[in-house]
Amino acid sequence: MSKATAVPLSVRAQEVVVGVLARLPASLRARMAGREVVEDGAALAVDARLLIRSLGGRKSALVVGDSPELSRAALDRAAPMLRAGRRPSPAVVTSEVVVRGGEGPLEATPYVPASGGGRSGALVFFHGGGWVIGSRAGYDHVCRHLAERTGHRVLSADYRLAPEHPFPAAVDDALAVFDDVVARAAEFGVDPERIVVGGDSAGATLAAVTARRAAGRGAGPVPKGQWLLYPATDLAVRHPSRDRFGRGFLLTDDDIVWFQDHYVPGGVDRTDPLVSVLYGPVAATTPPAHLVTAGFDPLRDEGERYAEKLRTAGVPVEAVREADLPHGFLPFVHLGPRFGEAVAAGADALRRMLDGPR
Repeated sequence: MSKATAVPLSVRAQEVVVGVLARLPASLRARMAGREVVEDGAALAVDARLLIRSLGGRKSALVVGDSPELSRAALDRAAPMLRAGRRPSPAVVTSEVVVRGGEGPLEATPYVPASGGGRSGALVFFHGGGWVIGSRAGYDHVCRHLAERTGHRVLSADYRLAPEHPFPAAVDDALAVFDDVVARAAEFGVDPERIVVGGDSAGATLAAVTARRAAGRGAGPVPKGQWLLYPATDLAVRHPSRDRFGRGFLLTDDDIVWFQDHYVPGGVDRTDPLVSVLYGPVAATTPPAHLVTAGFDPLRDEGERYAEKLRTAGVPVEAVREADLPHGFLPFVHLGPRFGEAVAAGADALRRMLDGPR
């Protein structure tokens, strides 16, 4: 992909360094990571401590100069380092397509595993980034990994970003993309009965909203499942984990306020279920969910409350807390063994969801 491959030499050098660090012996990594951090009876993983320490105590790892444009550019520059020096696997083939969004065409990337053959299930994936930053290119390594690990197709789709396109642009795009993939299932080599929506962080929120909207509209396709990694589910109320983990664990409380205020215009009711899925009725046809939270995440409590809400409504839920990890661990899949283990567990759950009856 052009954005992922047009990388300055200095960034490529950093990418190699990150790859070396990720492969150091565990004992050396632990020493480099600094002091142990324990909360709620869980110790923050060495991988996470090393990553946080490498940021050098920056106020925010995500927001630059209070500017969406600068923040996007900084994340795009850093994205290649997340590959940790790995070359794209030849076991996954990609292409570029156009899908239907809420108000016009959007770009998307299908990832087809060489082992898949014939029709497969598919994950319609939405990237994270607080509805303001992030990109398909930044999640290229993630989607390749998921396609290869599951043996199913992944379709990673753009959506319009705030503040240029505030709520409800992103949620409208997400539902339109899902509907378009179902309508074009034969073109994409996908079984229309085995399409799951998913993502991480803001992308997981969009997937959760899409699943709820599709189930509640009374007509039209419904996803087979929803694969949700540390979603934001309540933009109206602070939960205790916001205060406990809102500083020093990658996603800060200030970041959350900044993202939410850019995404949701003033005057919008933040208890609207299209904004905060923790509110409103849950249709009986809402698809099963695999919902993962992170123990050191300011969004942890609201994510777990949403799992409880779905379960109370009779929706099958597999809820997992990765107790020793911070928010945002999916893109760190190649940055250390603990990140890799957590992503592998989530990918295996996704595979079970997609396998279905043949």
